[in-house]
Amino acid sequence: MDHAAVLALYDRDMREGARPDGPGARVERAGRVVRQVSDARGWNGVLWSGVDAVDADRAIHEQIAYFSGLGRAFEWKLHGHDRPADLGARLVAAGLRAGPEETLMVGEAARLGHLDAEPPAGVRLERVTGPAGVELVVAAHEKAFGTDGSRLRHRLLGRLAADPGSLVAVVALAGDEPVGAARMELVPGTRFAGLWGGGTAEAWRGRGVYRALVAHRARFAAARGFRYLQVDASAMSRPILERLGFQALTTTTPYLHGD
Repeated sequence: MDHAAVLALYDRDMREGARPDGPGARVERAGRVVRQVSDARGWNGVLWSGVDAVDADRAIHEQIAYFSGLGRAFEWKLHGHDRPADLGARLVAAGLRAGPEETLMVGEAARLGHLDAEPPAGVRLERVTGPAGVELVVAAHEKAFGTDGSRLRHRLLGRLAADPGSLVAVVALAGDEPVGAARMELVPGTRFAGLWGGGTAEAWRGRGVYRALVAHRARFAAARGFRYLQVDASAMSRPILERLGFQALTTTTPYLHGD
């Protein structure tokens, strides 16, 4: 993989040329900043910036004023190769707080789709198409991450109602018990499909559920002509993804403003 070329393509298509990630969201271009504006339960934030050392501070304060005027908390999603080099420090100086660093990883869908990655005995994967399935995904998410799934529920229900072809949500079931879940967002007109929310209940980790969820989504993406799978990997998932064939391109760090 030509890392520099793929990263440039990612920046162009997924950040500077971003599309809204759900119904009710819009992408705005304000000078050298691309941002998404959504309702209070959606994602609000800066996706890309082309600022330099001269205009960075002004751009940061303009975004703070803009989102504060809407009454929205927001995230400035900083990538490790963004400029200027001290942009993260400037965000902190302006009052934003840094979240955990993750790694932007990319793999080729066709290769990953050929993984020998069936779920463990007693577990089956089911695609989610309606509200009942969404509740199973939310339950699995809450078990895996220990966080409230209300925002996820809102996002999945909205996306399935408005644009079901752009979302693949999958739940892993042991009998009737949800033990893992994940989703994939397909971005028409690009070569990328994004993997999000992959998680497994603690009692089922290390048994191949996560791997099976990745391979399932890879096959789906490849069949629809997407070349790359993209994921923001946590420290826990990065080693697994590397073993599967994903490669690290850069880091991502959320800088948060508001509650």
